[in-house]
Amino acid sequence: MYARDVMTSPVHTVFPDATIAHARNLMVRHRISRLPVMDGETLAGILTKKDIAYRLRQGEPAWRRRPLDRIPVGLLATQNPVTVAPDVPVRTIARLFVERAISSVPVVEEGRVAGIVTKTDLMKSVLVRELRSTARDVMEDVPVVTRYHSLNHVVSVMKERNDKVLVCDEDGEPVGIITETNLAFYEDEPRISGVVGRDVTIARHDTAQGRRDRGQLSVAAVTAGDVMTSPVITVPAGTGLQEVIAMMGRHHVNSLVVMDNGTISGIVKRDDIIKEVAK
Repeated sequence: MYARDVMTSPVHTVFPDATIAHARNLMVRHRISRLPVMDGETLAGILTKKDIAYRLRQGEPAWRRRPLDRIPVGLLATQNPVTVAPDVPVRTIARLFVERAISSVPVVEEGRVAGIVTKTDLMKSVLVRELRSTARDVMEDVPVVTRYHSLNHVVSVMKERNDKVLVCDEDGEPVGIITETNLAFYEDEPRISGVVGRDVTIARHDTAQGRRDRGQLSVAAVTAGDVMTSPVITVPAGTGLQEVIAMMGRHHVNSLVVMDNGTISGIVKRDDIIKEVAK
């Protein structure tokens, strides 16, 4: 199988000067997680939900932050993305995903974007249907946070591990999971952009004495519990990969927490399945 056999076409695209709000709306409307960024007819970059999600960790002072949705796509997009030709084999694309830590490749033919291959597209290939391993064989350990950890901490862990994070309670029981999707499409934009988790001095209406009064507004910080998806979908460690893939499809997720004798053993992700294809 080749890129042309599994690619998605036509491709939804966006221009560099479009806002992140516009890009997020396109992603939600079309149920996609990346958009090639076009400068006229030329591929200039690619914007993924990871680019948006990781922007949520901001180190600058709150008063200097621009609301995320108003940021131009060109500022967050990855420039000069990896591309492939239509006749590149699927296994080669899987290896590119693993080696370059990317999740999609635009398919370019004669300078024109003809399609895009994503991990979702690869999951439909015959190479995936031939896998006979179990969840235990391919799973990885999973980073853990509590529901009270700050959004900054969550994003830091996700960036460091390039991974999802599991949210556990005080007894070690899984209560939620946080993915790039949770962060990229978090709806409470004002709590993220600007004044999250701090006391902010605000101007109030003029008083009877003709002067403008000032006061303090405390804005609650966003925590892991605010953005996580719950409940967590789990699978026994001995479950075959074909059943794992079927469960992912039924629940519309790309990862399952692996349990062994009632305890968390790891996580099996779409990425782990792609790695098997790349071998």
